[in-house]
Amino acid sequence: MEPLRADKRRPTELRPHKISVDYIDFADGSALVEVGRTRVLAAATIEERVPPFLRGTGRGWITAEYAMLPRATTERTPRERTAGRVSGRTQEIQRLVGRALRAVTDLRAIGERQIIIDCDVIQADGGTRSASVTAGCVALGLALKKMLDQGLIDHMPLRHLVAGVSVGIVGGRPLLDLDYSEDSQAELDMNVIETDRGELVEVQAGAEKNPFSRKDLLGLLKLADRGISKIIQLQKETLKKNSILFMAYGYSESSPVARGSNPRRSS
Repeated sequence: MEPLRADKRRPTELRPHKISVDYIDFADGSALVEVGRTRVLAAATIEERVPPFLRGTGRGWITAEYAMLPRATTERTPRERTAGRVSGRTQEIQRLVGRALRAVTDLRAIGERQIIIDCDVIQADGGTRSASVTAGCVALGLALKKMLDQGLIDHMPLRHLVAGVSVGIVGGRPLLDLDYSEDSQAELDMNVIETDRGELVEVQAGAEKNPFSRKDLLGLLKLADRGISKIIQLQKETLKKNSILFMAYGYSESSPVARGSNPRRSS
């Protein structure tokens, strides 16, 4: 029998995931995602304006900002405003979240409006960027439902759900959903962002010690695919409870996607 990880998980097992919605009263949509000891809060804000490059186009925009509380980590991390600039890591993550959410949204359907998704890490134990995508998608769905209820838009612009997970090779073993202790020792670390149709939005992979093979890459993609399928199912259950019906995304309750299966996975 393969040895368990430090937290008693199997190599192919996710950390416990939980999604709590409407965590902030004043946001247009908010979601707290808990992934093991990692906690990320996403809050959506609807603005009646777009960046200058979109003015007059009839298209909207979705962007994201990412930050981490100083004591989200085991030792205090100074606020980035102290340094007077946003770090490269922060810029990379917020661009990732924005790209992922734009990829699954009909931007023309929201008109010339901007939706800002603020992702704040309350506690960090690995996987904060993928948790930010997962939380951001739910917060965005709630904000778009609010726009629909208010008559600002005539149909749900969110075409698909999107979520992320980390995978990697640690001590020669492929592992799903790395916590910080695993991530810091990984020979290969990869973040995968995927839609509810199993379509890839982004893959970030890097070898820490030695180059990796295509076989390693494909194996980790398959492992991530399994994990994301379960995370997206949790997103669906959460949004369904909050009256965001599956048919709003362009498919019915009886469709394969609504039932939780994936066209690509079942092929």
